[in-house]
Amino acid sequence: MDSDLMHRNALRIATDIALRHLRWAVIAAQHRSLRKAAESLNVRQSTLSRTLRGLEDRLEADLFERTNGGTRPTLIGREFLETARRIIEEADAAFAKLKAMSSGQAGRLTIGVYASLAAGNLRATLAEYHKRFPEVDIHTIDGAHDRLLFDLVAGAVDVAVMTACCPNWDDRKLPLWSERVIAAVPEGHPLCEKPVIRWADLAGQPLLVKQRRSGPEMRKLIAAKLDAFGAQRLLHQDVSFDRLMSLVGAGIGICLMLEGATGARYDGVVYREIQDHDGPTRFNFAAYWREANKNPTLGPFLDILRERYPDLSPDVAAG
Repeated sequence: MDSDLMHRNALRIATDIALRHLRWAVIAAQHRSLRKAAESLNVRQSTLSRTLRGLEDRLEADLFERTNGGTRPTLIGREFLETARRIIEEADAAFAKLKAMSSGQAGRLTIGVYASLAAGNLRATLAEYHKRFPEVDIHTIDGAHDRLLFDLVAGAVDVAVMTACCPNWDDRKLPLWSERVIAAVPEGHPLCEKPVIRWADLAGQPLLVKQRRSGPEMRKLIAAKLDAFGAQRLLHQDVSFDRLMSLVGAGIGICLMLEGATGARYDGVVYREIQDHDGPTRFNFAAYWREANKNPTLGPFLDILRERYPDLSPDVAAG
């Protein structure tokens, strides 16, 4: 019987019998004694012997030579056992992978991001999650609120981390951190001399505002804070954040941003905190997800968020 035929027969047998019987055959060959193999397996020697005879009957070939000196594989048996070992190894690997995926130890997690990953809370959270679950592939998607909420509903995103301004969201939500609003100011600008910037200091200044992502929310904030000072100079830009910082560095204008983006440094750009009369201006963040999401990797990620940012709202505290 050639090795290809032996491999096909072994695969056929593997579909007809339990994998443990293949393991028994391999262990019997390792011990070269049915008695010792049965003891290691904690089964009766007669049970092990019948199982091996059953394999031989299905193969229509002798797998073992049985003598007073022990049990040794035949030539055909060695071919069969080599294939059996491969089948067992592949099955063990597949079962281990499925177990890891079902427990959230492996797989893929898609996170919608309405914030910068350059520094701050989100970056630290992702670093901690990757440290604990290195076998999970993290996929991030940038977007504005409307896009990320749509992706959540469609199942394209498992969890979205956004500013907490989604009153129409009726599924799961976890309050997280807050980030200060920071002004990126051209180096040498008079406002660089101030340790902090007041909103009144920004009245009449050319303000670079992104068309997308955080742009609309920043425009609302600027309107709320500066409308009392009259019309403002808003310079709308449809460019990447790096390009926007290049414009600041070139002296074109001032850009308002969240502090999470200040981890990156740009030539000619100085960061200054913006304050109201009662302290720093802040945006609150929250995690949004669907209760119906069954991705096993989501639960461990949410557990880390809850560890780092426990929900202290009255309803949770009362429960």
